[in-house]
Amino acid sequence: MNLRNILVPVGLIVLMIAAFNSAGWPGVAAVAGGILMWGLLHFTRLMSIMKKAADRPIGYVGSAVMLSVKLKAKVPLVHVVAMTRSLGQRLSEENASPEIYRWTDGTNSHVTCEFVNGRLMKWELKRPEQTDDAALSAPDTSTQTPT
Repeated sequence: MNLRNILVPVGLIVLMIAAFNSAGWPGVAAVAGGILMWGLLHFTRLMSIMKKAADRPIGYVGSAVMLSVKLKAKVPLVHVVAMTRSLGQRLSEENASPEIYRWTDGTNSHVTCEFVNGRLMKWELKRPEQTDDAALSAPDTSTQTPT
């Protein structure tokens, strides 16, 4: 059970009671206005993140390696979507726990992220295997001498 689901409403009720005891109904109105403003700010941030993510393909990121470096444990899914500016490709079942999403870049490297209760718990970077043909076709600069 998420303790935040209990503490936030209890804290808001305590804040409203304290506002009523100190300033009466005008205090309650001021605290309610502050709570409403806080909620609207979070809603506006979420909508701007989703608007940016709607313009990109699902599961695409510019660089999977850079995403893997920037990720930190216990950040919310919304934060990862804001960093990638793309919704992740869902790999897990609907309403399954943990939720697993993948972001892939143009070189077929991908980051697979596991979210538990909406928070990032672990992630893994996979890069494509280089074949021997690709290694042979690359120019060998180790034998060249500078002039």
